[in-house]
Amino acid sequence: MPWLFLLLAAGAFAVALNASSMALVVLCLLVALGSIIAWVLGLLAQRMGNQARDDSMMLDPLELKRLREEAEARRAAAGADVQAAEPPQG
Repeated sequence: MPWLFLLLAAGAFAVALNASSMALVVLCLLVALGSIIAWVLGLLAQRMGNQARDDSMMLDPLELKRLREEAEARRAAAGADVQAAEPPQG
């Protein structure tokens, strides 16, 4: 879609170069300026949209709590395995 604004701006410049009326030239130049601004803003919006995270990949609080509990259980199990594997000192 942003590329249509660039084509519109080029068309407005072409009409402005061939126009004999000063009012038409000014109008075409304003249309071209507005189209170029819309083109740049459209490109920026596309770029921001491409870099945005997908909302479906976000975790809800219950899933995050479940993952934390699993991680704590794994750490506790690993700590118990390490203590069981150490020879008694004494």
